[in-house]
Amino acid sequence: MNAPTDTTHLLPHVQLRPVPDAFLAALSARFGAQYSAAQAVREQHGRDEGSLQAPPPSAVVFAESTQDVADAVQLAAQYEVPVIPYGAGSSLEGHLLAIQGGVSIDVSRMNKILSVNADDLTVTVQPGITRKQLNEAIKDTGLFFPIDPGADASIGGMASTRASGTNAVRYGTMRENVLALEVVTASGEVIRTGTRAKKSAAGYDLTRLFVGSEGTLGVFTEVTVRLYPLPEAVSAAICSFPSIEAAVRTVIQTIQLGVPIARVELIDANSVRMVNAHSKLDLREETMLLMEFHGSPAGVKEQAETVQQIADEWGGKAFEWAVTPEERTRLWTARHNAYFAAVQSRPGCRAISTDTCVPISRLADALLDSVTDADASGIPYFLVGHVGDGNFHFGYLIDPEVPEERVKAEALNHALVERTLRLGGTCTGEHGVGVHKMGFLLEETGAGAVAVMRSIKQALDPKNILNPGKIFSL
Repeated sequence: MNAPTDTTHLLPHVQLRPVPDAFLAALSARFGAQYSAAQAVREQHGRDEGSLQAPPPSAVVFAESTQDVADAVQLAAQYEVPVIPYGAGSSLEGHLLAIQGGVSIDVSRMNKILSVNADDLTVTVQPGITRKQLNEAIKDTGLFFPIDPGADASIGGMASTRASGTNAVRYGTMRENVLALEVVTASGEVIRTGTRAKKSAAGYDLTRLFVGSEGTLGVFTEVTVRLYPLPEAVSAAICSFPSIEAAVRTVIQTIQLGVPIARVELIDANSVRMVNAHSKLDLREETMLLMEFHGSPAGVKEQAETVQQIADEWGGKAFEWAVTPEERTRLWTARHNAYFAAVQSRPGCRAISTDTCVPISRLADALLDSVTDADASGIPYFLVGHVGDGNFHFGYLIDPEVPEERVKAEALNHALVERTLRLGGTCTGEHGVGVHKMGFLLEETGAGAVAVMRSIKQALDPKNILNPGKIFSL
């Protein structure tokens, strides 16, 4: 690949804004032990799981209530200091980087369930609760929250990035599952959007506007989400294939036949090999589909038999079932650990992750050409995908001390996104834009759409203090 050798264009543009001592003193006076300017705390809150780096924020506030968030934002607005919301720190696109300096507002202590409305299938929570904490707390109700991005992300963070994950093919994304929000705006005002009702035609849909805004329009302090009944029967299966194309064709045919499969994940042979080493498993080191079926016992059996027949047509073999909760947990834990298994396969590396999504009919075209490019590059990589909805992730494993590897990986990413857009897809299916995908947003949506987004940002955040420098530049 004829990529440039100067890597400065690949790094976040850092332009620190002044953080007055008077502002830090006011924060310390207001928050006491909930305030920290310790170097280690600041560094923890100045990075995510992605590969980009920037100087840490000047301070961290550990919010414990909506009023705490409002007071912190009001002080930031008074001194025109940037505010970066922080949940679990599991994002991948540089969302947490303090590229213009400022203060991090950590909402992880705001992790309470405020109300469970089992009859209406809704729950209202504070933003710091994680998806695993939520499901553990409500398991006795016979309900669950299905959105599963892999990492044990916070509900507020998942709403802010419009996350989805392994269950999206059946249950949708955070876009469809967030009903209402409590938000602290750039002025420190507390507003509410939406209700627990399943639909509304009252004015602008502010909930949808804030969901996916990545902390650039407000800080979430309450989130109301949909719940679903626990399925009567659940069954999981794995199946190995002679090629990525065979696995993808199986998925496409399954979706087009209308089989209501709950999860279908693709794992390439590289990923299986890494997962085996990390999780001490003995899975066949070939392209694999990991599937899950929800419903009645008869319905699950029918779905599984249909998919098995389709897989047989495409050369699928070693179809193995996991019926008990322990067996299913073992398989899904291995899938969720794929990222960490890959990173550990090359000590000291960082992963540059892709997040493209295409119409399901174009999935094979997008994947096969991208695999060819990745193999030719010589960069170690892994491939996993929520292929039931056309979303997949390459992880290019680079040595951060070798600039040429980052250049190659970013060139692969750029070619992948270009290919995806040509096929009618998007540069990000679930991770969000953050810093890393800002350049692709303009190409995908066009200058007019980005101008509208900028106008919304300027109207709601005229001082540009809410997570500035993310999604697009002002």
